[in-house]
Amino acid sequence: MTLGNIGSLLPYHTHVDPAVVVSSLNRMIDDASAGKRIFYDIYTDAEKRADSSRENAGLFLVRGRSGAPFAVVAAGGGFAYVGSVHEGFPYAVEISNRGYNAFVLRYRASRGGAAATEDLAAALSYIFRNAASLGVTTAGYSLWGSSAGARMAASIGSHGTARFGGPDLPKPSCVVLLYTGHSDVGSAEPPTFVAVGDEDGIAPAAAMERRVAALRRLGTDVDYRKYTGVGHGFGLATGTPAEGWIEDAVRFWTKQLEPRRPGRPSAG
Repeated sequence: MTLGNIGSLLPYHTHVDPAVVVSSLNRMIDDASAGKRIFYDIYTDAEKRADSSRENAGLFLVRGRSGAPFAVVAAGGGFAYVGSVHEGFPYAVEISNRGYNAFVLRYRASRGGAAATEDLAAALSYIFRNAASLGVTTAGYSLWGSSAGARMAASIGSHGTARFGGPDLPKPSCVVLLYTGHSDVGSAEPPTFVAVGDEDGIAPAAAMERRVAALRRLGTDVDYRKYTGVGHGFGLATGTPAEGWIEDAVRFWTKQLEPRRPGRPSAG
């Protein structure tokens, strides 16, 4: 298969740009070649023996400034696959280019949303336990999710990690949700950035707008973006009306850090 046809491997995604995919993979190759560790197991050997499906779950790390806050990115794929080459690694590179640290979660596919969200809770537990060696601060972290990944991020934002088998950790400073039909809302929600295309036939804008309305009724700070002529799974949306959404999302996250971290990295 040629790189130009890589999009055929991602049936729930659109606007898959081979140049973007290759660029983010090359960044990770360069980091590994420079002796930087880029992948971390989130489960212990004992946990893997207890459940062999956990064998390949883990976190990729694209480093920003040492000691800066971190983001965890969960790609979509209908829980059938994990589309990190399109909406995981490229996001992480963009986030790290702005000074923050970015983890991309490789969660269990083909086991439904519950197992995947448990992996996200386990990943956060791993990061909190190992923050010093990873070179990140746990203050002001953010969760980013697209489609199925957004369901996971929203669930943790709504109910916390303990609901999904992890320890009772602080909630994220914000969540970034792209094109999801997830409707569950908790009693208190973190600030939320939401983006969707008006031609999304999988997670229609109307579904996301109902969630936005529910969040605003709770008094949640919400930044909602709807883009014309864009469908589901647009990733960085290079060459579309949605291009540049990630700068807005990072800016929204940075705003949540302002009261606590006057020395935050630049969002520009």
